[in-house]
This record gives sequence, C-alpha cells and structure tokens, in this order.
Amino acid sequence: MKRVAVFGNAGGGKSTLAKRLADLTRLPLYALDSIQWGPGGVEVPHDQYLAAHAEILRRESWIIDGYGCRASTFERLATADTLVYIDLPLATHYAWATKRLFQGIYRTPEGWPPGSPIISSTFACYRTIWLCHRRLTPVYRKLVAEAPQDQRVFHLRTPGDIVRCLHEVARSVSG
Repeated sequence: MKRVAVFGNAGGGKSTLAKRLADLTRLPLYALDSIQWGPGGVEVPHDQYLAAHAEILRRESWIIDGYGCRASTFERLATADTLVYIDLPLATHYAWATKRLFQGIYRTPEGWPPGSPIISSTFACYRTIWLCHRRLTPVYRKLVAEAPQDQRVFHLRTPGDIVRCLHEVARSVSG
C-alpha cells in the first residue's frame, strides 16, 4: 500500500478518510481540492493543476483524495496500487455535505483551501452529488469490480465499511 486513490461522490468523507489513512500509514497526503483551488476558492489554471497532479503521480508513495478532472482521475486510478471507493447511499452524501456546511461556519472543511466559500461551494456540491451519481457512479462501480488482481480494492458502501477499512489498514500497518 504505497499509492492510494481515495475517490467517490462529493460529500462522502473522502478527505476525512484520506487524512486518517495518511495518519495510519504515514504516506504523504495530497488533497486535490487544495491543488485545484487556491485561497478563497479561486481555481488554479488547469494546466498548472495537471502538472502538479502529474508530479505527484511520479512520486514513490502517496494518498490522493478528490476528483480533479475526469482525465486525471482515471490516470490516478490506473496508477494506484490501492483503490478506496466511497460509494455511500445518495442520501448520506447529501446529509454529510449539509453537515459540512454547518461545520464550515466554524472551521475550514478538511482538505479545502483557506477562505473557501462554504455556502456557494455547498450548493455546487449538491448539484455535483446528483451528476456524479448519474454519470460516474456506474463507471466507478464497474472499475472497482474489474480492478486488476494486483490492485487492492476497498469498496465502501456504508459508514461501517469505512470503519472496517480503517481497522484493516491499522492491522496491516502494525502487524
């Protein structure tokens, strides 16, 4: 477990899970939101994002959480030795995005650049959740079902699966 891609629909806890995995494994963590977006939620030029993403993929080890863009996502998923796919019920994604909105009043959400616009970002997130569910979820499910034997896959469908994944990683790191 040296190159870990944490992915899935918006509002599913990818950044929180990735941080916990990084704490357990001591692998360097790269949150794509903080690479793709600058302070205040200003988008970085796309070619700059792609260059930064490519540089990370060349490294020996990493945990990358987030989406970025379609091309970088599928490049990352093909390069990773471990896929962690958060595939929670749609209602959970909406509920957790709403929870993040309220928590964002007091602190910047995990993996977000400082000064990110929490309210407008949350409303964009609500739209993204539905679009991702319709367009990407079937593709992601097929991808993890057909992953090569040399890729470790965690297909997390419930909050309990997330907890079990963390326990399994903790056991493999300590043992």
